[in-house]
Amino acid sequence: MVRRWVRLVVGLATGACLAPVEYLYLLVRWPRGWARVLTEVERRRLARWHDVESSSDYDDRAAVKYLALRSLVGLLGGGTLILLIYGVGVAAIGAWQLTDGVMEPLDLVAVVPLGLVLLYLSIQGLVGVTTLERTLALRYLGPSEQELLRRRITELSTSRAGVVEAVDAERRRIERDLHDGVQQRLVALSMLLGRTRRRAVADRDDLLAQAHEEAQQILNDLREVAWRVYPTVLDNLGLADVLAGVAERAGIPVKLTFTVPDRLPTQVETAVYFVVSEAVTNAAKHSRADLVTVEAGRHENMVTVRITDNGIGGADPSGTGLSGLARRVAALDGHLTVTSPNGGPTVVTAEVPCG
Repeated sequence: MVRRWVRLVVGLATGACLAPVEYLYLLVRWPRGWARVLTEVERRRLARWHDVESSSDYDDRAAVKYLALRSLVGLLGGGTLILLIYGVGVAAIGAWQLTDGVMEPLDLVAVVPLGLVLLYLSIQGLVGVTTLERTLALRYLGPSEQELLRRRITELSTSRAGVVEAVDAERRRIERDLHDGVQQRLVALSMLLGRTRRRAVADRDDLLAQAHEEAQQILNDLREVAWRVYPTVLDNLGLADVLAGVAERAGIPVKLTFTVPDRLPTQVETAVYFVVSEAVTNAAKHSRADLVTVEAGRHENMVTVRITDNGIGGADPSGTGLSGLARRVAALDGHLTVTSPNGGPTVVTAEVPCG
């Protein structure tokens, strides 16, 4: 807190020193290139001391308008700092006089309220001037509509490429599951049925029982593959019940906290389901964790889901599963972060717009 106030005061003091230079430039308007030079100095000052990020995509006219208003705000900030210094000086002198017995306690009672009022006004002035600094920078030095449009086009292009890549990765994953799982079991079932046909009727019971068990396992594998494509129970049960099912089938203890009051758009529920399912599966297979915590909540138009395990960490965000989840979430203008230091814990957080 102290460091924050020190940075604020230093930033305003620097701005107050620059204000006369800017005012002088506005009077003479020479050399012409100084408008951009002074504006760049202001941008660096705001970024260094006030954490205000502005765009360099502005024209000379916007720079002159900004400097015209900024010089006034700078002078106002200087006046506020003078008031603050005066108040601190009066307080210091009063404390010194009281300590040395020069000032009586009753006199101090008369001075303290005035000092407190000056302190309050100074603090409010500092906050107000800082707010004006931010407002001016965002108004005149913020990104133009053209730049915002370019950024949005870039985001959409990246998102579209991510969707295509995620779809291809999911298709390859389904093909691999069918080839390595279902297809192999179907071959085994076919061989069992062939052996059964060659056996005598009295000796077929054991092979038929094996074939029946194999067929049941094939059905389970097909259901798992279908769930990875789209969990249809989302339509009937809702996200809370489906996530509870994921927790029950996880194979390790999973603590689920679900505080989303209403149904979400289908694509959002699907993305959240896949994030939780993949993260819990990874924790069960690789993390050596004995507890996974899943928290899902909604704040205004944003759904946040956080999966934490107490395992050994070391998860690779660039791996096939997690990178696919990141692309799936990015396709909905959300973002996914993975924190997994060696030794744990692993935290997977997804934020998805839902409004």
